[in-house]
Amino acid sequence: MIATARKKATVPQYAEECSVTQHSVLGWISSGELAAINVARKPGGRPSWRISREAIEAFERARSATPRPTPSRTRRPKPPGVIEFF
Repeated sequence: MIATARKKATVPQYAEECSVTQHSVLGWISSGELAAINVARKPGGRPSWRISREAIEAFERARSATPRPTPSRTRRPKPPGVIEFF
């Protein structure tokens, strides 16, 4: 029996896990964002994708939200001869 940590997910399983459509998962695979293995019998036939847990973890790490750094505020340089009145 294969350990659950090494088990590969199908497109419908991962779509349900993420609460997205299967078309979204297939789009991620076709764009190369999500690594998957085609286990179809014929190379030119209908693909049957399997996604490893490692690929899922890498995809989710790449897509996870990270706080954006706060930009430093800089002032525009004043044209020569301009007098500020405050």
